[in-house]
Amino acid sequence: MDVINLTIDNKPVVVKKGTTILEAAKGIGVHVPTLCYMKLDDLNIENKPGGCRICVVEVQGRRNLAPACCTEVNEGMVVNTHSIRAINARRTVMELILSDHPTDCLICAKSGNCDLQSMAHKLGIRQIHYQGEQSHYRKDTSPSIIRDVDKCIMCRRCEMMCNEVQTVGVLSAINRGFNSVVSPAFEMNLDHSVCTYCGQCVAVCPTGALTEVDDTGKVVRLLSDPTKTVIVQTAPAVRAALGEEFDLEAGTLVTGKMVAALRRLGFDYVFDTDFAADLTIMEEGTELLNRLGRYLEGDKEVKLPILTSCCPAWVKFFEHQFPDMLDIPSTARSPQQMFGSIAKTYFAEKLGIKREDLVVVSIMPCVAKKYECQRDEFKVNKNPDVDYAITTRELAALIKISNINFNSLPSEDFDHPLGESTGAGVIFGTTGGVIEAAVRTAYELHTKKELPRLNFDELRGMDGIRKATIDFDGLPINIGIAHGLGNARKLLEEIQAGKSEFHAIEIMSCPGGCIGGGGQPYHHGNAEIIKKRQRAIYEEDSKKAIRKSHENPYIQKLYEEFLGHPLSEKSHHLLHTEYFDRT
Repeated sequence: MDVINLTIDNKPVVVKKGTTILEAAKGIGVHVPTLCYMKLDDLNIENKPGGCRICVVEVQGRRNLAPACCTEVNEGMVVNTHSIRAINARRTVMELILSDHPTDCLICAKSGNCDLQSMAHKLGIRQIHYQGEQSHYRKDTSPSIIRDVDKCIMCRRCEMMCNEVQTVGVLSAINRGFNSVVSPAFEMNLDHSVCTYCGQCVAVCPTGALTEVDDTGKVVRLLSDPTKTVIVQTAPAVRAALGEEFDLEAGTLVTGKMVAALRRLGFDYVFDTDFAADLTIMEEGTELLNRLGRYLEGDKEVKLPILTSCCPAWVKFFEHQFPDMLDIPSTARSPQQMFGSIAKTYFAEKLGIKREDLVVVSIMPCVAKKYECQRDEFKVNKNPDVDYAITTRELAALIKISNINFNSLPSEDFDHPLGESTGAGVIFGTTGGVIEAAVRTAYELHTKKELPRLNFDELRGMDGIRKATIDFDGLPINIGIAHGLGNARKLLEEIQAGKSEFHAIEIMSCPGGCIGGGGQPYHHGNAEIIKKRQRAIYEEDSKKAIRKSHENPYIQKLYEEFLGHPLSEKSHHLLHTEYFDRT
């Protein structure tokens, strides 16, 4: 392997050929400030456009300053990362950026989590010496995401996520010079585009240019309405990330504290989306076995591989971009929507109240869930099954403004009957978790035998595309897993070409799955945070008394009292859906 010898801040460094100055400096513990640059090693995500020029360094013998993020090292190179010339250049660049940026930091949705704000503080900017015209654009509000383009600094992180990682292709740089900005083509609204609302653009935006729609005010008003019974469900990935908003280590499980906080916020019942995840497995797993049975009997019309359908951004992606494949995904609704449907029928009947007087709020790691609960097929007489979905970040904000000391809260349990879940429901929060949960149940339903093991390590990990074959007692089941829509596209194109070897494929839109969702606490490009959240999910699964969905006693009771059996007429009506050509 070719190596390069150089000097950085008077320290000798040896790195492999092709390394950038930024990476070389990081390797010896030298911090070079960056703004547009972002890298998540384990997820194969990197943005290094060199556009912001905050990372410029002085290279001996070079006339101009070098952007460290995209300048490769050379043999004998001598670098000074914090020369007076470099510092002055960074401060000038920052002042120029700020001269065309709104100063409403006090009310900005990203205040306190803004990379631009933090960088200005680190560079000691207290005055802007450059005054002139400021660019101005209209604000665009979609069901899930708000675009306040006045705050765009052209770092192009969102463009990289949308085009290279997710391959959705909505965001790109448009116009020229002073009027240039990142936007959908022709500056159209997001809800007129093929945007999936995955929220990965929101997750990486360093400013308030892209944020989620804030529904906390609506939820607070409902909590204060004495005519409404307000219940809440919490997604599995939330408990592995919420603690980060309260200065706890990434991956700290805060399930019990989260339940306690929600009760103190005033929710009448605190339930777990994991219950609905178990319900999803019963429906989706049975659907998988039915399709496999028909396939083995020689039915050439059966649609395989079956694709999971838990992720609304993924659903919107294939509705827009693969409309010829609408009959391949499972028809099972997502756990969020299954929960809402059961809550406003089965649970409302138990309470003896009208569905219109029962309000369902979801706590989700995802901004696309806001869009999902507004889809017309999930409404009865215009009343939605799930009224509002708020993100992990929004929940943290609610807890803080309510003056709840989160870290001192006792650990409390979910309410019943919609709060009991298994370990299989918990692992829905990470890539590979849905299909592993399905395997645990489908194996035993198919073979009538107990699983020899519960952990399927071959389905776990962080590789963008993973493949495994699971032996169903003599029947080999080929399974594919993809996280990130760009990886999903590769598997879908294989299916289109008739080259797919799989019987079942799990797809999640966000890198890492729901743990890396667009509504989670900002990880600021630190992939280790996502891995810690994943470990927390598996830890909670391992500690559960019941780890298979079909053994959840409250799920069994739900079928006995209300649904009948998986894929029954009632189940099909309440728990399944259809998809639409959105081209």
